[in-house]
Amino acid sequence: MFTYIIRRVLMMIPVLIGATILAFLLVEASGDPIQEQVTALEMSTGEPVPESTVQAMEERIYADRSAPERYWLWLTGIGDTKGDIGILQGEWGPSVEGTATDVGDDLTSKFWTTFRLVTIATVASVGLAILTGVVSAVRQYNWVDYLLTFVGFLALALPTFWFGALVKEAGIQANQAMGKDYFKTYGDSTTGFTGSGWATVVDALPYLILPTLVLMLTGYASMGRYQRAAMLEVLNSDYVRLAKAKGVRSRTVMRRHALRTALIPVATFAPLGIATAMGGSLIMEKVFGWQGLGAYAFDAIKSYDIFAIMGYLLLSGVLVMAGILVSDLLYGVLDPRIRYE
Repeated sequence: MFTYIIRRVLMMIPVLIGATILAFLLVEASGDPIQEQVTALEMSTGEPVPESTVQAMEERIYADRSAPERYWLWLTGIGDTKGDIGILQGEWGPSVEGTATDVGDDLTSKFWTTFRLVTIATVASVGLAILTGVVSAVRQYNWVDYLLTFVGFLALALPTFWFGALVKEAGIQANQAMGKDYFKTYGDSTTGFTGSGWATVVDALPYLILPTLVLMLTGYASMGRYQRAAMLEVLNSDYVRLAKAKGVRSRTVMRRHALRTALIPVATFAPLGIATAMGGSLIMEKVFGWQGLGAYAFDAIKSYDIFAIMGYLLLSGVLVMAGILVSDLLYGVLDPRIRYE
């Protein structure tokens, strides 16, 4: 398995390079950050910005270089004399907000805040998708099946920002009704909290409940439908009917024969759950006042902070690729016929 993992990681390198090119091209096509800054300065001061100031802005974010040269510098840092750019050297590039803002430090500090939200929401989505998919398949065309189908399509159709605002308001109302703030509706941790270890988990838990609930419900529906379809196909297969005909208990057939095989489609779509949760975190972190990577990317897009946006896209791509690797490894666990060769 170790050789297989190494081979898969090496195969991801060209994909990752392709992701950097795509991220760079998307940001390049999104607008001119210098023109946005110049316009904002002129509107605030009422005077035209001197040409020397514009040139200084361009030099600081490498806008005076050609696009291929700028991409090369962002990726490798080779040829740079200022030492603030080059991902392979640990430099994520300068921020348009000024030299006091370090894109790399911001991405690193905010990544773990978003990582815990995305990880818990994805695991919860997969678990809920398996549960509802299995129950819907076993109770096919029963009222339970229709109810779960309705709830799934409803969660899938609701706009994330609106759903998040509704859940936040419901949390506020619940706190008022119970007379205590069981559900934290703003922030990702207690202001000034300095604990560590288990105390950190206990402190963060009330803040995680509501945004995780929104991302879980918006992410589980599509996977649940695949789980239902896969479960129905397995339940109608010959070997499952044979096991039932031989008198094997239904729970045993379900646990040992049907469920394990039917989990493969969910393992395939789980990485898409990571991408969905990462996209949803942009909205959820703004709705619930989190200071994570999603809110950081949201603000970076508003201010045309090009290196911050590219850093966010690259980290998102790495997370999804890590999820794909885990998904590939799960195939062998779920289906013994698959070998890591």
